[in-house]
Amino acid sequence: MNSLRIRYSKRTSLPFSTPVVGLLLSLFTFYSCATYYQSNATFNREFESGDLERALSTLQTKEHSRKNEFLNEVNNGLVLSMMGRYEESNAYFEKAFLFGEDYRKNYLYEAASYLANPAFTPYRGEDHEHLIVLYYKAMNFLKMKKTEEALVECRRLNIRLQQLSDRYDSENKYREDAFIHNLMGIIYDYDKDYNNAFIAYRNAYTIYVNDYSQLFGVQPPDQLKKDLLRTAWLSGFSDELARYKTELGMEEYTYQPNDGGELVFFWHNGLSPIKAEWGINFIISRSNSVITFTNTDLGLSFPFQVESEKDRNGLTGLELFRVAFPKYIERPVHFNTAEIKYDGGSLPLQVVEDINNVAFKVLAERMTVEMSKALVRAALKKVTEYEVKKSDKTLGSVLGVLNAITEKADTRNWQTLPHSIYYSRVPLKEGANTMQFVLHPNEGGDAIHSFTFQGKKGEMLFHTFTSLESGYPNYSSFYNPR
Repeated sequence: MNSLRIRYSKRTSLPFSTPVVGLLLSLFTFYSCATYYQSNATFNREFESGDLERALSTLQTKEHSRKNEFLNEVNNGLVLSMMGRYEESNAYFEKAFLFGEDYRKNYLYEAASYLANPAFTPYRGEDHEHLIVLYYKAMNFLKMKKTEEALVECRRLNIRLQQLSDRYDSENKYREDAFIHNLMGIIYDYDKDYNNAFIAYRNAYTIYVNDYSQLFGVQPPDQLKKDLLRTAWLSGFSDELARYKTELGMEEYTYQPNDGGELVFFWHNGLSPIKAEWGINFIISRSNSVITFTNTDLGLSFPFQVESEKDRNGLTGLELFRVAFPKYIERPVHFNTAEIKYDGGSLPLQVVEDINNVAFKVLAERMTVEMSKALVRAALKKVTEYEVKKSDKTLGSVLGVLNAITEKADTRNWQTLPHSIYYSRVPLKEGANTMQFVLHPNEGGDAIHSFTFQGKKGEMLFHTFTSLESGYPNYSSFYNPR
């Protein structure tokens, strides 16, 4: 089951000058600097306002570059999932999954990216984005009550988590995902495989305590603690049960089965950050065969070895230039908290994944690499420009303009994801269960939505609610550091 909170907003148009020359100049400047988000303005406007039919039509009728294949697949999959068309959604998500599995660097594109910009290479997708693909696939299967298919995604998630852990060995990096382990526990729980469910819940709890609390400020959800104790009891792990009762301060916990089944309710709150670009100025200093790019304001220094006199002279004509880098811009959420009111009480929804903070962390971890690539790109462009100027100053100047125009950061990312994911597990009684989902905003009155679910003994139901309300990115900040 799936539901959507629709939001309507106004946008302001860009102020272009009326003379033809001014208009052309403005358009030229806009499109040469347009981010991925801005180049998909129509789709973004329709999606963010909740007009999913039009957003899907725009998405499927627009011609897409093969370099953005991953983003096209995941956007189709997410919109179709929100519309309740789960089979079609999973067909797109499967293509996105296989793209990630089969991805290989194209060195021709890589070389072209150093002469132009990183957008010449296919967008591979961030580590967390590939995990979220499988989250959506698994949720689609769970809503369709396809247990075996959901378990396949669970095994795929386990492999992806192992790959992520093997890739990074630093404790201060995003190398384990607590939310995905929690999801795996829920899937095993759904299959009544309480042994594996306990292991997954235990892994999730450990990662929340050791990693997520420090990196993202996300603590172990109360529901996860209850699930950890419940599956320990159901698996007969008496020692583990006693240990975690003490560690969690829940010594009074006793397992009480629910006669009417359960509802696992996920709330997708807001929208993920947008990737934009920013630039910094570098000053060149020279010493023998070493060229050093320095920015004293940010404390950055990148030395490059220059072997030949020709290459060194090519750079000596430049003392100051700008280089573009990617950055994220957060879209602030409209709702802070939410709760479910049902016959028997009220349950808060607690955050299980802060996609916004994960995205910022992932980019920050590789910024040194991003900066190094950008400086190599700038150096190659300037050497070429200088060599052309030796024989033709006009052509060299034109090349300099082209170099400036093509100097862009890669601003692609999966921008239809939620800002953060919350959840709760609601006990159901046999038959009809009417409840209210109450969203509490930063300002203004609450938003209240009513639902009815049919409870059945031993059955676990799944529902996702998406609220698209969020702050629009500040366009004036697109070209300045966060």
